[in-house]
Amino acid sequence: MHRFYHSPGACSLAVHIVLEETGAPYEAEVRSARNGEGTSTPDYLALNPKGRVPALAGVGDESGLLTEAVAILLYLARSHPGAGLLPADPAGEARCLEWLSWLSVDLHGIGYGQLWRPHRFVGDPALHAAVVERGRDNIRRVYDHIESILGDGRDWAVPGGYTVVDPYLLVFWLWGRHAGFDMEAEWPLWAGLMDKVLTRPAVRRALTQEGLAQP
Repeated sequence: MHRFYHSPGACSLAVHIVLEETGAPYEAEVRSARNGEGTSTPDYLALNPKGRVPALAGVGDESGLLTEAVAILLYLARSHPGAGLLPADPAGEARCLEWLSWLSVDLHGIGYGQLWRPHRFVGDPALHAAVVERGRDNIRRVYDHIESILGDGRDWAVPGGYTVVDPYLLVFWLWGRHAGFDMEAEWPLWAGLMDKVLTRPAVRRALTQEGLAQP
């Protein structure tokens, strides 16, 4: 059985949703990422020196621990093909990886990194406000592009079906709300997609288990 390390509302929410979608048994352990409360403790760093979530134990390699949301999402989708969370054709799978990589780097690592953790980009506190403002600009740029991609009339992030990309997009949708963006007014196509995602029982279960408000 997998052991899943996560922080409520963090990017690990996407993994939590996908675990619920697979129907496979797992154990969950909260490791709060807020100011490193649960991820910078000696016991967690001994397990995961990166000091981040998500992490998934019991994957089967030498360490048994898999880190990085993109890797875990792809692993779960491939390990549970019956859940239908990854296209069967190579082009469709590549489109999923294209989405996940872009969101992980440009939106999470850069945009929200600048917005919420400017100290990772510049040491001088006097410059943090400028980094935060640039982060908001970078987030908005990615959000606008997400909306333009969805403008071709597709039914899901990757046309043809619900995949691991859709719950990952939900994470950044919820973060946008938390950051004060008017998500519904500015990105209505994305809003419509998230309405569909939020009707899924696995999504509702993961939100409830993490103690998050149901949008």
